[in-house]
Formats: sequence, structure tokens, C-alpha cells
Amino acid sequence: MPTGHLYITRDLGPEPMRILRNSGRELVVHPHRDLPPTRHDLLNGVSGAAGIITLLTEVMNAELFDRAGPQLQVVSAVSVGTDNVDIEAARSRGITVTNTPDVLTDATADLAMGLLLALNRRIVEADAFLRRGESWSWGPRVFLGRDLAGEVLGVVGYGRIGEAVAKRARAFGMRVIAAGSAPTASGGVERMPLSQLLATADVISLHAPLTAQTRHLIDAEGIATMKPGAVIINTARGQLIDEDALVQALKAKRIRGAGLDVFENEPLIHPGLLELDNVVLTPHIGSAGEQTRTGMALLAVKNALAVLDGRPPVTPVNG
Repeated sequence: MPTGHLYITRDLGPEPMRILRNSGRELVVHPHRDLPPTRHDLLNGVSGAAGIITLLTEVMNAELFDRAGPQLQVVSAVSVGTDNVDIEAARSRGITVTNTPDVLTDATADLAMGLLLALNRRIVEADAFLRRGESWSWGPRVFLGRDLAGEVLGVVGYGRIGEAVAKRARAFGMRVIAAGSAPTASGGVERMPLSQLLATADVISLHAPLTAQTRHLIDAEGIATMKPGAVIINTARGQLIDEDALVQALKAKRIRGAGLDVFENEPLIHPGLLELDNVVLTPHIGSAGEQTRTGMALLAVKNALAVLDGRPPVTPVNG
């Protein structure tokens, strides 16, 4: 059995923490449930650790692995994306990295559709209007939005979550297209190059992982090719979009709106986004269903304990 404690960067909730406490392993838990550890606290906390259970807010890199020491066996991420983990640095040190795919698929897809509905039907604007105490009466043009039926949804990143969004969109009567290297059609979804998708879709929903190749996947040039009435939804990673270019396009009404759950410099929000009423913003809550978050934490715990017990993890990233 590896020596060293198990460092957890945030309290994971009652059931996951109960399992960890019953594992018999020494636990070191960052004491603040709602705020991530500082870099100083993180480096101190992992020193001597055999395993780390981390959220997406913590950078897991060579510096951290070396501070932990050669006994570090596993970094278990409570997320699907592992862009906060240097996978190659972990692999070169024999550290197993795991993640939590599948568990959050439905919750994230639900939020993507929620952002789209809020945007198309101007729900947030209408709510704010009433709360301000504005005088009103019913009229045929009051807060006129757009129907989903008949709109074209363009999915960028047609993996588990992208497919789940497509399923929901079809239930609303939308036609679904997806970005692909060459035009094909399968399962009712037409594939086409990204440039063609941007020029075709009424709604663009991002579900791609963040890599060096996908950073600013949606840039000023791409936004310029979008239909004037198009909207963009992002529940993946904020860095997929060049936010400066997006803000300029939104202010100029070059595109109709945006629904964003993630941000380029998270947790900082581009000040231009906060000034616009054609934007719906949420604080990275794509997976924030109670059952989903618990399921993610339970899988991360299972992965960490498996590696520490000498067993293969359920969902390895660099196995």
C-alpha cells in the first residue's frame, strides 16, 4: 500500500466524504468548501501525498507533482475535462490521471438547452423588466423572441454531451448539424466543416475539449461568418471563444446573443458581457445538479482509492 495521505482540494459532500473516511486512509481536506486553495496552500497540502482528488480550479503541473514527491500515485479529477492537469508531466512520473465522464452528460446538456431557451425567449430580460416595476400590458410584440422549432442547431464537439444536446434539440423540432472534417450524414445529424457550420447554424453550441488546437476556436474570423441572427451557447470551456471578439460582435448586433456558463478568464467576467442584455450568464453550473455532482465525486473517489489499492481505475485518462 502506498505511503502518504490523500489530499482533497474541496469537501466533496456527505456520501463521498463518508467513503473516504471509512477507507482508513489519512485525509487532508482543504477547509473551505466554496473557495479553492491558494497555490501556496495547495503546494503545502500535496507535499507527501499518495493521491490527490482535485476540481477543475486547481492547476496540476510538474511543479506540483514534484512538490508532492515520488510517492504520488494518482490525480483524480472531479470533471470530464482535464485541461488543468499536465497529462504528459504526470505520465512521465508514473502518475495515473482519472476523470469523471458520462456522469454529467445530461446535466450539462440540460443547462445548454436552458441557456438557449432563456436567450431565445428572452426570459432573463422579461424577468428583470417585471422586477423593475415597469408598467406593461399584453401586446403582440412584447418581448418577442424566437421559436426553437425549425431552427438549425450546430454542435461543435459531437461527443457525449454534444449528442445529448442534439437529442434534446430534436425534441424541440430543431434540425441538428455537427462540425466534422468532411460532409457526412449519420443518425439524423449532418456533418460539415466548422466554417460551413458557422455560416449555416442559427444556434451554435460548444462542447469541444480545451486543447492548444481549440483555444479561440471561435475567433473574430469565425464570428464574422456566423448568420446575423445567430446565437452561441458555451457550456464547455471559456477559452474556446475569443471573448473580446464576441463582445464586439454582440455590441454591434453582428450576432443576436450568447448564453455562457464558462468564461475565458474565469472566474473573472469580461466587463463588456455584463453590460449587454442579449447575453445570459451563469457561473459554471453545467454539472450543478445535486445527483450529478454527487455522482461525479463518488466516481472520483472510486478512481483514487482503486489506484491507491493497486487496482485499475474506472475511468483513466492516461492509463
